[in-house]
Amino acid sequence: MTWEEAETAFKAADYVALPCGSTEQHSLHLPMSVDTLRSSHLTDELAERAHAHGLELLVLPPLPYGYSEHHLSFSGTITIDADTYQDIVVDIGRSVKEHGADRFLITNFHAGNIEPHKLAIDRLQRDHDLPTRYVNWTDFAREELEERFGDNWGHAGEHETSVIEHYRPELVRQEKKRPQTMHGTSDSERFRYFDDLTDEGGLGDPTASDPAFVADVVEETTERILKDLSDDE
Repeated sequence: MTWEEAETAFKAADYVALPCGSTEQHSLHLPMSVDTLRSSHLTDELAERAHAHGLELLVLPPLPYGYSEHHLSFSGTITIDADTYQDIVVDIGRSVKEHGADRFLITNFHAGNIEPHKLAIDRLQRDHDLPTRYVNWTDFAREELEERFGDNWGHAGEHETSVIEHYRPELVRQEKKRPQTMHGTSDSERFRYFDDLTDEGGLGDPTASDPAFVADVVEETTERILKDLSDDE
């Protein structure tokens, strides 16, 4: 968009959406852009189907870096300090508000971003009077994913592998897919680097990926999220 086109689009949108990903290791078979790719494709799904729910979504460029300290022991991971990341999200929201947006939507695809996001949303609503909704995408799909993949389908596992195989199959190193080698954990440990959790960098069993199943989950979850966003229309 030009600034002139953006001026109209910001004011017309029911939500201005910020897709949030990360740049971090995703085991041996997936690229470091997994979360950012998911943020782009799955937020675009929301925007493309929003009209059927009477909504107009304006999607900002994805934020490709996040709080990824726990992955930093694996090469290529880029992390932003949690406080800095919170400030970045607030500054983006403040800019959105300046351009006449009524509501802000953060769509998140990396677990490490969740806590900074909560604090940023508090600041946006309290200090900048910007109503902000939050979609941590996997929360809306959790029931189906757990029923199909069990408990350990998270980082670089069955779920994320399936999503990338669905949207960008050429990026998956099929010959590198293997069940991930996990280490023991304690319930009382609140922070561990990922090389303390797993040898390869991922969770679960990527060889059990199922992109056709996940395509159906994407469709159902997109509808579920849009219904939630349209409830206060």
